[in-house]
Amino acid sequence: MMAPEPKSDRLKGGRLKLRVVRPLVSLKKQVVESLRAAIGEGRLAPGDRLIERELCEMLDVSRTLLREALSQLEAEGLVQIIPHRGPIVAVYTAEEAKAIYELRATLEEMAGRCFVERATKEERAALEAAYAELVRTYRVKSSRDHLGVKMKFYAALTAGAHNAMLEDMLRLLHGRINILRATTLAEPGRLADSAAELDDIVKAIRAGNAAAAGKACRRHVMNAARIAARVLAAEPGDAASLTK
Repeated sequence: MMAPEPKSDRLKGGRLKLRVVRPLVSLKKQVVESLRAAIGEGRLAPGDRLIERELCEMLDVSRTLLREALSQLEAEGLVQIIPHRGPIVAVYTAEEAKAIYELRATLEEMAGRCFVERATKEERAALEAAYAELVRTYRVKSSRDHLGVKMKFYAALTAGAHNAMLEDMLRLLHGRINILRATTLAEPGRLADSAAELDDIVKAIRAGNAAAAGKACRRHVMNAARIAARVLAAEPGDAASLTK
């Protein structure tokens, strides 16, 4: 039996309410997943302070358990600990974003090639279903809906690549990418460009062209990287400025 997904709404005063369901899976895992989802969806935005007292109330957990969860998210690069201020949602510099996208481009190029070479009929159908759902979200203005469905597309792509190490590395990397993805999709015209790039990936996969699928995956990532670099370079502050 699968555990119910953590519920997310708001307390009085507009604060997030992120209660977890006990005890079908480990409580720490639920706390980590709940916070990870809130960060990935932008409900906890880059630079937001993560105040322990408030989070303990939102999640209905002890401070010790919360600190363990924040420590794990720090290891994943989703949380940063600022001296004299405490934990915040990670803020990436342009140089850090460049490194993240370079690694992602290499991994997803491999995923695209391997999918063509190894995916089963069922896995191809799952990718097509995720892509069809993704196309529908382009008609919806909510970027949060789009981000959630896009993760399904990438999950289907990596599952069909049949490389457990690749899948694990991309899963960890996508947490950081989700923080950056909201920035790139906010760029005027990026949503339409992203749709065209994903269409190129799917067409190459349908044609059975592994090299073309890999190149389309890389092109999609590097286009997003250029936008992220431009946006982050134009912003006046970064994580370091929060220590002042």
